[in-house]
Amino acid sequence: MPDDALPRSSAAPSPPRPGSAHAPGERAHVQGSLVTLGLGALGVVYGDIGTSPLYAVKECFAPAHGVAPTVENVLGVLSLIVWSLLLVVSVKYVSFILRADNQGEGGVLALLALVGSRPEAGDRTRARAALVVLGLFGAALLYGDGIITPAISVLSAVEGLEVATTSVHPFIVPITVVILVGLFLVQKRGTAGIGAVFGPATLVWFLCIAAAGLPWIARRPEVLGAVNPIHALRFFEAHRGHGFLLLGSVVLCITGGEALYADMGHFGRKPIRWAWYTVVFPALLLNYFGQGAVLLERGEAARANPFFGLLSGWMVYPMVAIATVATVVASQALISGAFSLTQQAVQIGYCPRVTIVHTSGSAEGQIYIPEVNRILMVSCIALVLAFRESSHLAAAYGIAVTGTMSITSLLFFRLTRQWGWALWKSVALVALFLAIDLAFLGANIVKIAEGGWFPLLMAAAVFAVMTTWKTGRRSLRRHVIANTLPTELFLADVERTKPHRVKGTAVFMTSNPDGAPPVLLHHFKHNKVLHEQVILLSVQTRHVPEVPAAERIAFKQLGQGFWQVTATYGFMETPDVIECLTLCNARGLPVDPPSASFFLGRETLLTSGRSSMARWRKVLFAVLSRNARPANMFFNIPPNRVVELGTQIEL
Repeated sequence: MPDDALPRSSAAPSPPRPGSAHAPGERAHVQGSLVTLGLGALGVVYGDIGTSPLYAVKECFAPAHGVAPTVENVLGVLSLIVWSLLLVVSVKYVSFILRADNQGEGGVLALLALVGSRPEAGDRTRARAALVVLGLFGAALLYGDGIITPAISVLSAVEGLEVATTSVHPFIVPITVVILVGLFLVQKRGTAGIGAVFGPATLVWFLCIAAAGLPWIARRPEVLGAVNPIHALRFFEAHRGHGFLLLGSVVLCITGGEALYADMGHFGRKPIRWAWYTVVFPALLLNYFGQGAVLLERGEAARANPFFGLLSGWMVYPMVAIATVATVVASQALISGAFSLTQQAVQIGYCPRVTIVHTSGSAEGQIYIPEVNRILMVSCIALVLAFRESSHLAAAYGIAVTGTMSITSLLFFRLTRQWGWALWKSVALVALFLAIDLAFLGANIVKIAEGGWFPLLMAAAVFAVMTTWKTGRRSLRRHVIANTLPTELFLADVERTKPHRVKGTAVFMTSNPDGAPPVLLHHFKHNKVLHEQVILLSVQTRHVPEVPAAERIAFKQLGQGFWQVTATYGFMETPDVIECLTLCNARGLPVDPPSASFFLGRETLLTSGRSSMARWRKVLFAVLSRNARPANMFFNIPPNRVVELGTQIEL
């Protein structure tokens, strides 16, 4: 994107207080009956956490951990799982974090935008910069989560075939790869068609896992005693440091907590809470208790795969099929989340322009980004081929999840202060959250060499891209401002020289609404003419998900046939210049969008300048700029109406 056409950020209006009704700008599709929306939330919001029973208990009792399936150990691990679900999901996310909605939208970037929209009095620049860094790294970790989840979920579901027959072992990885390839290939068709079956399919999954656990609970009802936290404390007392490290496997039962928050905008708080307490939480508890009963009943014979140990004979095959469907649904939710996260990053200036395809004419949130889809597909397949077993992938899973959870807690602390909470109240609540988050994170850090390096490497790469793009854009912006002439001076020169005016409208895009952009100056200097009507169009991005149509456009007449137009979008929206000009025409600015000419600048970046950017950042920024989507395509400008003027800029 030419820097004179880059969207600018603008302050958001004050966010709603916690527990208040959603703001008028909230997504229109958060409507419908509680049951209908709750059913939809099952598929999109709870797909990830709902498939955790496939591997969570299995990992806790894996032979490598040395935790034998004795009565004390089974009750201790089950107690850790129960209280993790209760404290992290029910208390932290469902009860508190869901209150932190940015006009209905959730997720770490939406939370970061919300925190950054209202600086406190006496706010320190370094403190705010630290929050931004934390938020960006949390978003970067979510990309790692989006890669690992499809790989581990589908692989663990297909591994269930080995319970029925060991002869299928050589085909586990090929079957998984085929399913993943198919999953990513259908992304371009959008989720509108298959989305209708997400909720019902996931409901069937939860009913099945609950039904699978019930008979075993009836056989060994003592597993219900795990609700007593004393068993978790005794487990730590007995295993000490090793018991703490086992939290690195226990965390697998809450891996969908952050996805729950990120997908809030699709359904709203109430349906998500309703689905959790009426379906998801009970079903998960019944299945986990059932797996504990299997371990008590069969001991060592069941620890290889306690989930599929709940079933016997022919029942394994339909459960594998249902599990595969459920893992595909869970994967779809995180893939869609990666698309949305990328769109937000582009809008707030932390990612180069990408191809954003809207796959639904009615649901704005359904988008497809081919560049991200290709990266996710190649990465997922590479993970499966490299690790080959879900147990090996589990080591890589926890770092991404616990890192993002910890960052969310820190940002939430800042938000509670903006809400006006007393310091002691904010500290007490977030200290509880962080005590749990950091315990899980600490237990996973020791697994870096076993696979935990992968999400950290991915996060570091994504973080480097985000920060480099932002830094490079800031450097370009300084260059543009230095070469921008105040509008008043330029108009005075136009009035004095009275250049030849040709018929029609010329649109010059600029990130600085207070000056004549360099591309206009170059055009005037070399061509010596101006159009009868000249529009200086500036695109801004607010720290809100969407901007109502009534607030989209603001314009004023500058004289000499010049107009200043400002178009405002939310960070979940894609700018559309033709839409902007159409709105202008409807509100009194005479312009015919199909016949207008659009002037854009195209910069050639040289890395030999004196900017403070590191050499490697300059090279990376230049590469990103060359491969970014053309500005006319991103802003929906007809290519046959574009005039580009080139210039060289030294970074």
